[in-house]
Amino acid sequence: MSDLVIRKIWNSSNLPANWFKRQVQNYQLDQKLEKKINKILIEVAKNGDNALIELTNRFDKVLLSKKDLLVSSLDIKEAYNSVDENQISAIKTIKEKIKIFETLLFDKCKISTSIDNIQIDNILSPIQSVGCYVPGGQASYPSTLLMTVIPAKVAGVSRIVVCSPPAKDGSLNPLLLVAADMCGVSEIYKVGGAQAIAALAYGTETISSVKKIVGPGNKYVAMAKILVSKNVAIDMPAGPSEVLIVADETANPKFVALDMISQAEHGLGCTSGLITTSDKLRNEVEYWLSKKIKIIDRNKLVFESLRNFGFIITCSDIDEAVSLTNIYAPEHLEVITKNSRKLSERFNTAGLILVGPFSPVALSDYGAGTNHVLPTGGFGNVFSGLSSLDFARRVNIVKGSEKGLFDLADQLRVITRAENLPNHYAAIKARFENG
Repeated sequence: MSDLVIRKIWNSSNLPANWFKRQVQNYQLDQKLEKKINKILIEVAKNGDNALIELTNRFDKVLLSKKDLLVSSLDIKEAYNSVDENQISAIKTIKEKIKIFETLLFDKCKISTSIDNIQIDNILSPIQSVGCYVPGGQASYPSTLLMTVIPAKVAGVSRIVVCSPPAKDGSLNPLLLVAADMCGVSEIYKVGGAQAIAALAYGTETISSVKKIVGPGNKYVAMAKILVSKNVAIDMPAGPSEVLIVADETANPKFVALDMISQAEHGLGCTSGLITTSDKLRNEVEYWLSKKIKIIDRNKLVFESLRNFGFIITCSDIDEAVSLTNIYAPEHLEVITKNSRKLSERFNTAGLILVGPFSPVALSDYGAGTNHVLPTGGFGNVFSGLSSLDFARRVNIVKGSEKGLFDLADQLRVITRAENLPNHYAAIKARFENG
């Protein structure tokens, strides 16, 4: 391995023109990818289970039968024999933290008030059914199951479906199955990729369609979600993961390097970036990357990921760092600077902001109670991270009173006439006339 881990190292003054915009385009404008995914969606819509079986064999090299698609109660029972008490305890801890935060958020959004004798109640009504996509590939993600399912349970969703790609032997990770059981998942299917998104959107003989699809995935899953959003609701485009670290001379370079490495561990396509105002920090981060890459687990994968998708940019000042970051709109943003909490308020496009030296991405990925399903590919400028609110509809219930309506009548007469809708006012006026 070369000592130079990161190939893309620039000063902001010689940054390639529109480089950030090209980076965040990602899968958004990839017409070849769109055509490929659209073909898969059509195939599943037409051929149902047979398409799922053929596509799973083609892409995952796993041959399943129709009866294999749905995880059985026996599969779940046997999964408990393959996990230990420490793993179950960890699942319980993470589950409880997510539940606490999501319940607080959900309850805070229930509003009841009276304005000039008009009673307004804002209630949250759960979506009937949701599909939670849990990725596989380089690793299995029981934590993502928790992040998608627990908010749905808090919102009161009655049917929660999980899809996840099978391993080469046709199985799903035992801890994933145990987590699903502990969370009360309705159905679990051994299918991944764009074909899973198609099944959740359109339905097959085995998998009934859902009202909304949530969860992260690779660029194929992200594109599939975008394309099916004409037929079914989605949470957000959540593709290959990203971290951008904004750091000054006060940051610990070893911590920065390890946070970049941990992100690169997700696999090729996942971005690890550093924007710094300190040449000294940049050089020290490069040193720690070169040192650690030789001794860490999974170092070949991490090395290739950092070489192809890592970058370091040195800025003249913190204002420039803020500006570049807001253009990039990262999924995860770490701010490790002087006055980091105050500075964090200047970033307005990140999916999640982690402040200070003791807030690595790994904290929010697992143990903070916040959700790790976040917008990627530059979509953080318009989308928020997943929460219990994504699994409910906000409904206003309005109850007028005689006095409240009477007091408003003259103002309503003026505005309805201005809009040439006289019968609107007639409906109000009639309530105060005899006969």
